[in-house]
Amino acid sequence: MELKNALTDEERLIAACKNGKPWAQKRVYELYAPAMMSVCVRYVNDRETARDLLQDGFIKIFTKIDTFAGVGSFAGWIRQIFVTTALEFLRHNDALKQSTSIDEMGDRVIDVDLSVLDKISADDLMACIAKLPAGYRTVFNLYAVEGYSHAEIAEMLEITESTSRSQFMRARKILQKNVLLTGSYYARHYK
Repeated sequence: MELKNALTDEERLIAACKNGKPWAQKRVYELYAPAMMSVCVRYVNDRETARDLLQDGFIKIFTKIDTFAGVGSFAGWIRQIFVTTALEFLRHNDALKQSTSIDEMGDRVIDVDLSVLDKISADDLMACIAKLPAGYRTVFNLYAVEGYSHAEIAEMLEITESTSRSQFMRARKILQKNVLLTGSYYARHYK
């Protein structure tokens, strides 16, 4: 069997990108741009800035494609580049400086019944996340959406682990309130 036939479509696409083939770069962009735009918007909450990050991310992908060793998924590697690109932007613009340690927070976190989640759409939930302050939104996305631990987040954002936990808890509290308000609106208007 020829090596050419043994390669998957994705492997051929990656190999063509590594060789600088414009058709392959265009295809990678077409395949991943919509999802990566969503990642960018989740972190910066501004479509124009997100478009800039999308462009920056794809430039990084095509200049660093030789570093993709095929360990793990290509989609995961791409996603990591976009998360890192967004974090670099936020760090550069001091959007992550509004951190508060969990020690300063006390016992002010409340539990709220989130059964109202059944009454709101995914778009409404994403809109609630988008309204979070940048620091809270970043930690929330990294922990709840991307699946990083608080230790990993602390290292990535150059904050303490307790600050990461605090930011997540505060984000969760604000989200609970906003989700309840959104759910109450739907309950009143769309019975």
